[in-house]
Amino acid sequence: MDETMMREMAVSVLEAWNTQDVDTVANCYTEDVSYLDPNTRGYVSGREDLKRYLGKLFAAWRMTWAFKDGFLFKGGDGCAVLWHATIRKHDGEKVLEFDGMDLVLMRDDKLARNEVYFDRTALIELLQAT
Repeated sequence: MDETMMREMAVSVLEAWNTQDVDTVANCYTEDVSYLDPNTRGYVSGREDLKRYLGKLFAAWRMTWAFKDGFLFKGGDGCAVLWHATIRKHDGEKVLEFDGMDLVLMRDDKLARNEVYFDRTALIELLQAT
């Protein structure tokens, strides 16, 4: 993967996440994906477990993601992606915006490992909103 391919991949994956369609998102990942974000309790392992997690996540939250920047790893097998998120509870009106980063390893044009990092305390405001 080169810089151009990395940026295209990052934008494409974020656009898939913006659909909030479980299958569309899951198809961006390998069958044996390892996924981690601040809301998981350890790694989510495998595409089927990821689909279960995504179903719960998308049922609770409306989210959009925008690409900010990307940094290709030496060797081209992965990257760090900086993004901007807009999020609200599915049944809520209050909107929150924050920035974060994904660390990604690729295999066969799919994400094999995805670790998501952001300040989870940003969500407290939304979780307390009525």
